[in-house]
Amino acid sequence: MMQFTRSAPPLTSIHPSGLGPCLDDDASKHSLHRSWPWPGLLTSSKSLGRLNTASCMEQLLVHCANAIESNDATLAQQILWVLNNIAPPDGDSNQRLTSAFLRALIARASKTGSCKMLTAVAARADADLAIHLHRFSAIDLASFIDLTPWHRFGYAAANSAIVEAVEGLPVVHIVDLSTTHCMQVPTLIDLLANRPEGPPFIRLTVPTFTTTATPPLLDMSYDELGSRLVNFARSRNVAMEFIMIPSDPSDAFDSLIEQLRVQRLVSEGEAVIVNCQMLPHYIPEETVGAIVSTMNVNSPILSLRTMFLKALRSLEPTLVTLVDEDADFTSCDVVGRLRSAFNYLWIPYDAVDTFLPKGSEQRRWYEAGLCWKIENVVAQEGLQRVERLEPKGRWGQRMRAAGFRSVRFTEEAAGEVKSMLGEHAAGWGLKREDEDLMLTWKGHNVVFASAWMPS
Repeated sequence: MMQFTRSAPPLTSIHPSGLGPCLDDDASKHSLHRSWPWPGLLTSSKSLGRLNTASCMEQLLVHCANAIESNDATLAQQILWVLNNIAPPDGDSNQRLTSAFLRALIARASKTGSCKMLTAVAARADADLAIHLHRFSAIDLASFIDLTPWHRFGYAAANSAIVEAVEGLPVVHIVDLSTTHCMQVPTLIDLLANRPEGPPFIRLTVPTFTTTATPPLLDMSYDELGSRLVNFARSRNVAMEFIMIPSDPSDAFDSLIEQLRVQRLVSEGEAVIVNCQMLPHYIPEETVGAIVSTMNVNSPILSLRTMFLKALRSLEPTLVTLVDEDADFTSCDVVGRLRSAFNYLWIPYDAVDTFLPKGSEQRRWYEAGLCWKIENVVAQEGLQRVERLEPKGRWGQRMRAAGFRSVRFTEEAAGEVKSMLGEHAAGWGLKREDEDLMLTWKGHNVVFASAWMPS
């Protein structure tokens, strides 16, 4: 990424307040809008070291974002200089996290043009700022996902609930709304193949996105992926049909829902399972609906997420599994999103140190995906900002309002998840929240798993 000069930038004035309690006092906050508040900081490595804590780096990022939004290029460049010195991209987990937010703020200045001087600087650094995402083969992606319980947790919880819900049913239609290209499906096929009453016929439907794909990227067509999955199922003596439907979160999977509705009319006795794994939060929520409505004065403001869930409910599914990250990235204010993302995404940066060595190729792939997420949250606006996570409680409210009731995960399901977590580093944990399961890292909520039936 671009590097700022290590010599001190020119200062317009010096504020006598000193370092202060890491910018938390009101005087320091207001002084940031007028001048550089820390005398001697730029020439003292000891002073720079005093800022090398997560809370101070967060405050610096917040003030930098405010400076960019208020078009204070001088102050923004000064803070960026400090951040560049205290947060190298190859440092510890907090430094790498901060470095990712640093590049996202530079990208925001470039994309929005909100800080003219920085826009010119960022334009000259586009090559260094570009995030290079790896394209996985199916085998490499499966191996990559197995490194961490981030996705495996949801797979294990959802698969257990699905197998129980379709017990004894001869035809199972699985609608896989996931970000990981059906990587959950082989394990589910294995579980269904071993049913005492024999395996069901499986119909697997997946959406194929019509807009820009999100990481992880697959270096394979869905035609080939489907062929491989059908062959895998056949090797387990399971008959399976693979169906692709061009559809996208941007329109709340309207094409997919419509085709499922038609299929429902002609397929009696078919159990419909909708497996939502970290994909529904890409459906635009109300703030984007407001943006869209401004393009057409006759268009009402609609909640696409509400429309999607109500459409699912109208299909009378046997079960809906909903797994997602337990965070809130929906604020209209960039500073609010930055704070939420910083206080959530430290988790994957902290965890990666336990399972991937520094400098490894897989670690570069892993952290490039995190950088993409951070840039999308911080630098993008409107329909381009697709990372709009909502916390578990809000999804629960949405599901109940759409006519679903929650289903408690059994002790057997929880046991399967605990067994899987035993394969990973200490620090990962499991807890129950109401009927749901929650993956934790060092006691902090990470990913929730929930199951729902029509009420």
